[in-house]
Amino acid sequence: MERARIAVAGASGLIGGALARSLTADGHQVVRLVRRAARAADEVCWDPEGRYVDTAGLAGCDAVVNLAGAGVGNRRWTDAYKARIRAGRVLGTAALAEAIASLDDRPRVFVNGSAIGYYGETGDRVADESAPAGSGFLPELCVEWEAAAAPAREAGVRTAFVRTGLVVSSKGGAWARLFPLFKAGLGGRMGDGRQYWSYVSLHDEVAAIRYLIDTDGLSGPFNVTAPNPLTNREITEAMGRVLHRPTFFTVPAPALRTVLGEMAGDVLGSARVVPTRLLESGFTFAFPDIEGAVRAA
Repeated sequence: MERARIAVAGASGLIGGALARSLTADGHQVVRLVRRAARAADEVCWDPEGRYVDTAGLAGCDAVVNLAGAGVGNRRWTDAYKARIRAGRVLGTAALAEAIASLDDRPRVFVNGSAIGYYGETGDRVADESAPAGSGFLPELCVEWEAAAAPAREAGVRTAFVRTGLVVSSKGGAWARLFPLFKAGLGGRMGDGRQYWSYVSLHDEVAAIRYLIDTDGLSGPFNVTAPNPLTNREITEAMGRVLHRPTFFTVPAPALRTVLGEMAGDVLGSARVVPTRLLESGFTFAFPDIEGAVRAA
């Protein structure tokens, strides 16, 4: 892609920050959406919960990427925090989609965040993008989240959803909590370890988003996960091999439920999700296996 102007919401987060750095390094102009008055030419003021976007700042953007929202795994799911998770994603997406639709000169593409939480508990069943939504807080959130982008799609803007898996990174997200434990020799499986974890390296996550920005004709949902999801037990063993540490410990399911509350269901639950549409479109993963992803992190 030639030098482009790309707006990124959530540029202070793990994925958004990595995406912004990658785009900037390749000479693109990144416009960051900020929740305060803009202080520089590369900032745009917005209020996701208030459904406000300074649309003038989006003028001339070739693409808009929305990765904003409070971290799902950052804290225990109280009713208040679940409301915050939902508002940031659903209302924020609606605000951006409506702002995009209102522009005379609209961007070519709107890439919006989503998650493999869309599918809920899959057990051993493999789920690609054709699988239905599950039930529970995260699946219902993802359905609303994606539906909120309708104004942009209906205005003729190509709209793609990034259904992200567990991002393997030492810099943030759930995996950043695992690395210190495993390095200290305290790592181990969670529950019985038979639940599938669908992971993706941070490198491949950013590459997939850029691929969706650059590749005309790609719209709708895309699972961004490595091609072969593994069980928690298999991932635990791989972490031990790469970090040269024992993995004797086990975190019992009741303990996880006590500490994490409702969120424990997603840690102990199984999500065997595959990136069928990305692979069929020609995307290549740099780190398709867990050991490579862990080493990259």
